[in-house]
Amino acid sequence: MNLGVRFGRILAMLGFCMLSAYSVTASAVEVAGVKLDDTARVANQDLKLNGAGIRYKLIFKVYVAGLYLADKKTNLPDILAVPGAKRVSLVMLRDVQSEDFGQAFMDGLKKNTELAERTKFVTQELAFGQLFASVPELKKGDMLNIDWLPGTGTIVSLNGKKIAEPQPDVVFYNALMKIWLGPHPADAKLKVAMMGGE
Repeated sequence: MNLGVRFGRILAMLGFCMLSAYSVTASAVEVAGVKLDDTARVANQDLKLNGAGIRYKLIFKVYVAGLYLADKKTNLPDILAVPGAKRVSLVMLRDVQSEDFGQAFMDGLKKNTELAERTKFVTQELAFGQLFASVPELKKGDMLNIDWLPGTGTIVSLNGKKIAEPQPDVVFYNALMKIWLGPHPADAKLKVAMMGGE
């Protein structure tokens, strides 16, 4: 075998090894020790991880949040306008009483929506607030998925198990997304991260 052919084969092998390594590392993103898949299958649709980060309260890490969309977007109007399924994934980094967690959700809704907007989904807001009563505590490692399924509505699942009936209005789902991505987000740095920033 001449030197040129041998060198070509070595380059090909190196290229294959590099591609293999990339396919492994590109399949998940790690944030605070939590691995989030690069893609998620929601309502028979493949979604991409738009961005992920850590929710801090004071100095404490509360959870990792990831946003999944059909196409990557970097601002709120575009994110809300993306057609099809959507997902917000939360992975707990500490134990939290569900009453406290639920209250934080309700506070986030109020800070990021006008009263006139909330009157359009008041029934759904009440139902959402009550769902936390069925789960006394969120434990470290628990995963809460908040999905928008076109034709079905907002679905909330804990560790893969649905914990509430669907809420049908997309206006309500968009209001939930504003908890993290609205003008007064739960965590400003997390907002930037979920929108794909650094």
